[in-house]
Amino acid sequence: MCFYFVSVCRLWRNCARRVLRTQQQLTWVSSCGPSATEVHSLCSILAEEVEKVFLLPKTVLMMVDCETFNGQAYCYSQNKAKKSRQSSHSVEELKQLFPKGCDLIGITTPGIVLTPTGAWSNPPQEHQEGEAGFALMLPSIEGVNIKPFHFCKKTISMTALREAGLVDNSELRVVLIFVYEAYRSGGARFLNQILEPLSKSKALIAGGLVESAFFPPRPCCNQGAYGAMGLALSGPKVQGASVLLDRDVSNSKAAEDTVRRLKAAKIPEKNTLGFMFACVGRGQNYYDNQSNVEADAFRKVFPNTPLFGLFGNGELGCDRIVKDDYTLCDDDSDSLQHEYTTVMSLVHFG
Repeated sequence: MCFYFVSVCRLWRNCARRVLRTQQQLTWVSSCGPSATEVHSLCSILAEEVEKVFLLPKTVLMMVDCETFNGQAYCYSQNKAKKSRQSSHSVEELKQLFPKGCDLIGITTPGIVLTPTGAWSNPPQEHQEGEAGFALMLPSIEGVNIKPFHFCKKTISMTALREAGLVDNSELRVVLIFVYEAYRSGGARFLNQILEPLSKSKALIAGGLVESAFFPPRPCCNQGAYGAMGLALSGPKVQGASVLLDRDVSNSKAAEDTVRRLKAAKIPEKNTLGFMFACVGRGQNYYDNQSNVEADAFRKVFPNTPLFGLFGNGELGCDRIVKDDYTLCDDDSDSLQHEYTTVMSLVHFG
């Protein structure tokens, strides 16, 4: 009898997984505001909401604020003055919420940009202070190859970049990249090792300099070592475009006008996400105490596209609008690195 029940349960599980694999529209869970528990609010909400997600995630991109998420084993920046809300034990519990073999990317950063859980048309929010975070869940999608990468000073090489699909990959379309501890000695040279070959590609590059990484762990690195992680998106169905809101963009009209240039890419709305990678020096203080200016500008132009991202310590990307072919930025890795700017991007997942 026991064997019968085990067989039936296995059959139901396999049937459920087959149905879930057919769901190819990505989804997300986000949180903001203080948690009533001992863990970060995103962890609490994920534990409840992940059971309601009707897809089988293959890749999960998580971002949380660094002020309240300070895991002793995973976050490299340690500051006893900060309120520690996370431990290595609860980070491991977070990992257990997702299927075995699911690729997880997790970073902490000074500020978070998110769209509240629910409808794709929910207004996006900029959170430069306070507890906030999101988890983007990406299923296996036909015509889309999503490959995570993680390099440190001990593992970076042209061979490693090639194996990650970042060089010599004719199908590479988008690279989302996040660099932590880049201010340390050798960090600038390390970053240039990655950006120099990427600047010569036709791929969209977008990301930022963040505080720390908690997924995946890099056991070869000492605590406080610099590194880079992210996602390489390849395949015929991937599309991307970005614009740069530079220092001259300092009012809501200029922000909207710049974001509107993304319309030239003619990217389909379905399964498309917006990404906003902004400098910590922008936001409310930059716009004469007006809050949510850039997120509101994005929503005005793309009302049904959710927006996610961060406020970081530097921005990576450039103007790259796709028409018949990619319009490339200058063949210079420095052109991908910025300060006091915002990189606003669209990424279509097929």
